[in-house]
Amino acid sequence: MKRSRIAAFSSSLLLAAALALTGASAAHAAEQASSPDYVALGDSYSSGVGAGSYDSASGACKRSTRAYPALWAASHSPSTFAFTACSGARTGDVTASQLGPLNASTDLVSLTVGGNDAGFADVMTTCVLQSDSACLARIAEARAYVDTTLPGKLDSVYSAVRAKAAAAHVVVLGYPRFYKLSGSCIAGLTERERAAINDASDHLNAATAKRAADHGYTFAQVTDAFTGHEICSSAPWLHSVKWTNVGDSYHPTAAGQSGGYLPVFTSAA
Repeated sequence: MKRSRIAAFSSSLLLAAALALTGASAAHAAEQASSPDYVALGDSYSSGVGAGSYDSASGACKRSTRAYPALWAASHSPSTFAFTACSGARTGDVTASQLGPLNASTDLVSLTVGGNDAGFADVMTTCVLQSDSACLARIAEARAYVDTTLPGKLDSVYSAVRAKAAAAHVVVLGYPRFYKLSGSCIAGLTERERAAINDASDHLNAATAKRAADHGYTFAQVTDAFTGHEICSSAPWLHSVKWTNVGDSYHPTAAGQSGGYLPVFTSAA
């Protein structure tokens, strides 16, 4: 009887220890989830071009304190935050120069990329400065690139991210539609051009979402968040053509980063 009581007491101690360890592990996991190691990659939509308040140390990359990665980090206090997104970045630039902070401890990654590969800037320049037919032809060329070439380039980026940060939760964010159709604009592009540009953005987002899903990544769509805040709306969150600062053209304003991108990323993160 005495031995049975000792055995039962020992078992109780072991069970209590196991429960304590389990509780500690759960607490540690919760702590990691609440303060992850976060790396923000991508192009100008992630660096914050158009939002102002640029970090002078980022130079031509124009990383803004008002960009959604910086805003998220400021409100969530991650254990570490590495911000390597850069204006003008293409897929090859991300793999060549932005992945350094990624490692086995990385918990969270955000990324926007693909628009520059598809010729976003050239499309908009063509549409603003040339004829309706030239604009539509350049959009058709960009859509063909998205169909034939961009998927492989996205695969390269996504695979490279996973190779360096195997356990990370990766959120790939899309691009907004640029124009409110039948909106308040009385000059500029034709309605046909605006509709074609919106459709091209949807086409790019669909291709990006497919590649992200195939890699097990979360695709975060921002078109709904920007609805009612497109160019030609009464409260736009996107810059139209800015002749005094052309680089800001067709990029989110500070309100677009905080009101559009930030809540979408927060929900997906």
